[in-house]
Amino acid sequence: MKRSILALALATYAVVLLAHPSAAQTLAASKPPAAPVKPVSATNPDDKGASSQPAAPAKTATPETATSTGTAAAKPAAAESTKAATPAPAKSATAEPAKPAVVDSVALLERAVAKDSTKFDNLYRLGVLYLDRDRVNEAIRVLHKAHTLRPKNHRVLVNLGAAYDAAGQPASAQQYYRQALTLAPGDSVATCRLASSLYAQANYKEAMKLLRGMIGKGGGAYCAYFTLGVAFADAGIYKDAIRMWRKVIELAPNSSEANSAKESIEVLEKFVKQ
Repeated sequence: MKRSILALALATYAVVLLAHPSAAQTLAASKPPAAPVKPVSATNPDDKGASSQPAAPAKTATPETATSTGTAAAKPAAAESTKAATPAPAKSATAEPAKPAVVDSVALLERAVAKDSTKFDNLYRLGVLYLDRDRVNEAIRVLHKAHTLRPKNHRVLVNLGAAYDAAGQPASAQQYYRQALTLAPGDSVATCRLASSLYAQANYKEAMKLLRGMIGKGGGAYCAYFTLGVAFADAGIYKDAIRMWRKVIELAPNSSEANSAKESIEVLEKFVKQ
């Protein structure tokens, strides 16, 4: 009996729709769109889970939508007003002031140095910031001023060497690395920088001697393992390269060298397995 009543109701409903096409259009227009419910993530457009969630459309298309256009129209409006009342603007308001902080730090140091160029700390920090932002010529100029104030500061010498390496002047870079090692024998950063510069100039013998000497002394010289991994990879000795890079990850898992090592291992393992 229930089935016959349902069939009769459906048939009557179909006749009404055929007789009044505007009613069908009204019902179709009353359904809220699924896309605004779960927008695609702005940071990862390829995220399929974010763009197609089957649960979201099911919640919006309630039985009330099919029976009452007034109820269907009221619910999306209420949802939109609720979204507008959420504290999303407050989050953006608190996050936005932090973005220009890095740029402001350079500008502040530039103004401080322009006002008083005799303060070593400001000169050194500004030179390092210039170097981090690939403003090599400015880094060299500022670091030279810092070096004039403190000629025996080995960190300034190492950064000067890095700046000259970035400028394509390896001979000058190696000179400053060696000066740094004279003031601070065994400094791991100066040694690794010098070894990398020598290796780039095909001076493999001296580069390997420096790196193996660092590893022999211990102390967790992860930069030496990283550079050795590069050398082995260039020579096609992939298994040893992977072994060196895994040592980097073990000794300094949070370093930038470790991140590069992980990426390089993923690439080389494909060749080793073939």
